[in-house]
Amino acid sequence: MVTVELTRHLFTFFPALKGRALECEATTVAEVIRAVEALAEGFTFYICDERGRLRPHVNIFIGDTRIADRKQLSDRVPDGGRVFILQALSGG
Repeated sequence: MVTVELTRHLFTFFPALKGRALECEATTVAEVIRAVEALAEGFTFYICDERGRLRPHVNIFIGDTRIADRKQLSDRVPDGGRVFILQALSGG
């Protein structure tokens, strides 16, 4: 089982995820994203472009390590691992 954590900002766009314990069976980052999409339609397109690549303003960490494969999202997620998805905010 993998634990998924999101930055609070993402709950603005996906309120169905707020206050939920997000856990899923997954072995890759792509599988994690599909699991979150099943709970909140539109999540995948929000963080990935039309080719399925991670958008530039989004980062995903497995534990404390940023994923390496931003195109196919094939980084392995260990059982019992933690995946943290965050969207960078900017402005002044």
